[in-house]
Amino acid sequence: MAVRRLLSFSDALALLGCDPPAVAALDRALGGALNLATGGVSDGLLRIADARGSVLTLGRGAVRGIGRRLAQAEGRARRTELLHAAHTVIVVVAWFQALEERRPPIPLGDLELTRREQLTLAGAPSVAERQDAFARSLAATDAPSPAPHRPVEAVMAELCRWYEGLSARFLDFAEGLRAWTAQDDTAQEEARRVIRTELPRDAVEQYASLYSQLAQEAPEFGLWTTQIEHQATRAEVRRSLAGMTEVLAGLARTVRPPVDVAAALVRSAEAVLTRSVLDASSGPEGIRVPTLREMYLDPDFRVREVAGPSGPATESWWEEVPVRRDITDCLSGALTSAESAGAPLLVLGQPGAGKSVLTRVLAARLPAAGFLPVRVPLRDVHAEDDLQSQIEQAVRTATGERASWPDLVRSAGDAVPVLLLDGFDELLQTTGTHHSDFLTRVARFQQREADQGRPLRALVTSRIAVADRARYPEGLVALRLEPFREDQIRHWLALWNEANADGFAARGLWPLDWEAVARHRTLAAQPLLLTMLAMYDASDNALRRDSDSPLDEAEQRVNRWCAARRPL
Repeated sequence: MAVRRLLSFSDALALLGCDPPAVAALDRALGGALNLATGGVSDGLLRIADARGSVLTLGRGAVRGIGRRLAQAEGRARRTELLHAAHTVIVVVAWFQALEERRPPIPLGDLELTRREQLTLAGAPSVAERQDAFARSLAATDAPSPAPHRPVEAVMAELCRWYEGLSARFLDFAEGLRAWTAQDDTAQEEARRVIRTELPRDAVEQYASLYSQLAQEAPEFGLWTTQIEHQATRAEVRRSLAGMTEVLAGLARTVRPPVDVAAALVRSAEAVLTRSVLDASSGPEGIRVPTLREMYLDPDFRVREVAGPSGPATESWWEEVPVRRDITDCLSGALTSAESAGAPLLVLGQPGAGKSVLTRVLAARLPAAGFLPVRVPLRDVHAEDDLQSQIEQAVRTATGERASWPDLVRSAGDAVPVLLLDGFDELLQTTGTHHSDFLTRVARFQQREADQGRPLRALVTSRIAVADRARYPEGLVALRLEPFREDQIRHWLALWNEANADGFAARGLWPLDWEAVARHRTLAAQPLLLTMLAMYDASDNALRRDSDSPLDEAEQRVNRWCAARRPL
């Protein structure tokens, strides 16, 4: 089971370099709640006015200049910790800023639980329990956090409900104090209205403003949110490999360069970009299959957290999920989110959709952003081995080097490992249902590595058809690759024709155009199959000749030709 680590408010302040005596003073103002959150005993007095001032002063100071702190962070893992801490801080600061600006018609300075009240007020134990309930909420900060698969509207709605709960506990505490009961009924009712309805709404607005400020200093904060209304515009900029490089470069920083086996693994991954997706030797003479670096286009996708009785193997499960065009942003955000350390990301697609290609591109580009990608083609490793052995086998195949997993991680210095486990469906085909728990085993491996101080991210690819045969760990997010749109196919054809212009001219062939592939739209919508269609046509403009044949006959000839050739 994937478990999200709960970062306390005091932990967050400490990570961001706050002065320990100042944190201790805040703890006293919160009645010992920070000590309570870490397993201690709360025997102090809650003073709202003092707590508000300390939270705002410490919190604002902690996140001020976060960009500078991130630039100085040692390694991607440390950077992720700081990002998580900054988010924890602004969640609490936003509520206190809203409290400061809204000012309920009850003097905040009078809202404190005195020792005398604890001893003499009727029902005093209940009042003390209310204090602890409210203070615990502030200290633990188990608020919703943004993630690439969650629409920003959904995150804000969850956050509003969280602030409503916090405000309700604050109101419950305040109503038990003499300062509250000393007010007349009109003032009490107005204060209840403000705290219950206006305070949570204002806190969300304060949070959005603080989050926007953080996003200006740390690109990861921008990647953690889903701005659906701007997807189409961003996609035109980032739909190619160059776009992926640009976004990942924005996350790059000075990290200790990987050495030894880790460096060899990076070199192996980068070399793949210079190779063709298909073996051109099986195609017509004089035809050049462009390299992955030249031809890669970002696919459209849908993404959703896996929960409920149905699952991502059914079409209906995806119907209400919007199609997105910002896969680079989404993946970058997922890899830098603290939550992704607890469960793998499941990437689904039809045969030929580009799942394996995506893992190759990520393996080549992630090192520049402070990651150590380890690509494991599951069809090429021993199916009955445990995950660590499969990883070590894949590393030896890619580099010729033998290395244990812990040694590999240590050799990577500060880089965060990313497992790219390609072909879960082929593992299932080899072993039947024997490995249906593979995803949960990956999540357990992630948990073990986090416990050992080696947090990692994991991505698993699979065909959609077998997704219902897997058991899903808690917190799993599924991403489904979508078929190419017509404009993507046209763009791909332009790149293909440009790469083969001389070969076509020398052999008297026409370039491959949209009209020739439109009859085979289902095949052409899958990147790998589109490449095979192009090679099929390159022999003697076969697709043009097939335009005079019935569609089913043409499809059969194309399918037979494609089936006889296997991608690298």
